[in-house]
Parts: sequence; structure tokens; C-alpha cells
Amino acid sequence: MPKESVAALVARLRPGYRLARAGRVVDDTGQFMDIIQGDVLRLAGRHYLVFKDAVERRFGYTDPKFWVKKCLELETGARAIVKLVFQESFPLRVGTVSTTCFRSPAKEARVLDVVRGDARFMQGFATRDTAGNLVRVIETVSGVSIENTVAALDMPHADYFRDLFPNLLARFTGACRAIAWLHSQGELHGDVGRDHLWIEHKTAAMRWIDFDYAYEAYENPFGMDLSGLGDILVFLAGQGVHTIAGMRESGLPESLLDTLAPDDFSLVHGNRLANLAKISPYIPERLNRILLHFAAASDVLYESVDELLADLTPVVQEMGGGLI
Repeated sequence: MPKESVAALVARLRPGYRLARAGRVVDDTGQFMDIIQGDVLRLAGRHYLVFKDAVERRFGYTDPKFWVKKCLELETGARAIVKLVFQESFPLRVGTVSTTCFRSPAKEARVLDVVRGDARFMQGFATRDTAGNLVRVIETVSGVSIENTVAALDMPHADYFRDLFPNLLARFTGACRAIAWLHSQGELHGDVGRDHLWIEHKTAAMRWIDFDYAYEAYENPFGMDLSGLGDILVFLAGQGVHTIAGMRESGLPESLLDTLAPDDFSLVHGNRLANLAKISPYIPERLNRILLHFAAASDVLYESVDELLADLTPVVQEMGGGLI
């Protein structure tokens, strides 16, 4: 039986849909660079019309992700993200520890199975194409990242910290519990960052996305997730990232900047201030002590998310954010 054309598929499954370009029906996704707008991916008996490649916006620049396709599932009309196999590895250093980070479709497929039905995480499934490539089909999360949520706020830090931060902190604590639960299942997120924690528009729930990073032998494999949680916590408490250049541009006096030492900055990101009480003295001491666990001066690191939560939960209660 001849393969049905893209135009015929769309006419049958999405009658009335205006097709900008009729491409190919693709069963083997190995050559992901050749898959473009108007192609249809046939996976697990369903058909996904490709709109475009995904783009990651990080650290002020855009990074095309040619192996990640934004699609329309023709059978249901639902939007979907299809992640194709892309092999990548690179060295990573956290403090004094070095490891190798790599993309693992198999690891992401496992996590998708573990978190199925849990609204704290993105949802999806894994399947193999006709060539055996392990493809992940992800339901889109309609929302905005925690990074962009905070970046959109135009208000003094003191007002933000008093009026908005307590609730954000409470909700972030819930997101930390989600990661602790994932660790209890023997899995790690792998790429915990403020661009991978989203606030859903409809429910205002925080949801974790993107699970495809894994690591070679590491003394505490969950330590990478912990480091990411610390980075998000410092970002939320500071209403952004604070570098020397940025603090100078914001008008902080040189006399204050001169009091900052290398030990006040992040263990992982040496240009980002972690000891926020130095520039915002109204930050409670108990909270700042948690931030200092992620500073270069710290000689005591959290060993688990549960340890972080044990310190964080009473801070949330004291600040009146509730527990969400």
C-alpha cells in the first residue's frame, strides 16, 4: 500500500486545515536536520505535522535546537514537542568536582514513565521510529518559565521581596519536593535551572520540563540537581542575577561593592552574588544562611534535597508564604 501524502493526511485528519507547505511523511527521524516545516513524523501510529524547530533562549542569546520539533498532532489537533535523538556530551565542573554531561534519550524516556500523571512534571511518552531511534513526544506546557516571570517584574527589590517573594518561595519549595520525590524513585532531573521550571497559565502550578541530561560517574549524582535548585533559589531571592557589573550599573555605591569578596559569590557561577544580605540587609538571616550553602565560602554542602527542604520549610512559614 503506497504511503499517504502529507496533503492527503491533513485533508483526512484535519479537514479545513490550511497547510502552508506539504513536505514528506517521515518514518526514520535519524537525519533531524533534514526534517523541516510541512513534514509529517509518523510515530506510534500517529502523525505529527512539523511547524518549526524549537529555540532555547538562555543567558541573553537564542540557541536553535534542530533536534526538537514543534508539531501539531493531526489525529487530535493537540500541540506537541517531538524530541529526536541527538548525541552530545561536554565536560562540566561544579566547585572542585568534574564530570561529563551527556544527552540520554533513554534516561528521559525512563523519567517520563516515572512521572506519568504527576502534574509537577511535563508529560509525554517515548517510542521508536522505524529505524529504532528513541523519540520522545511531549505535551506542551502552556505557561512561562520562572526566569521570564521574574524578569518581567518592574519593581524595587524591597517591594518584590515583601509582596511577591514569600508566595514564590512557597511554590518553589513545592517544586523542590517534586525533585526530592523524583530522587526517591532513583532518577534525577539532570538539568535543573530557572529556564526549566515553568508556571502554568491556567493553574499557576510550577512544572519541571526537560529531563534528557545525564552524567558519568559522580560522587553524588543528585548533587547536580541540588546545585541547580540553589541557583534558582538565589535567583528568586535576588529578583535576578547580581554580578559586579550589574550591581554597579544599578547604582550600588562602590563603598558597598568593595565589601564583597570572592567567597560571597556562587560556588558554581563565580560571578554571581550568593550572599545577598550584603546588598539587601532585610533578607532574613535564616534564609541567607541557606543561600550561603551555595556560595564559594561554604565548606558544608547539602547532600540531599530533603536537607535543603528541612532548612527551607521554616523560612517559608516565617515569611508567611504558606506551603503550596
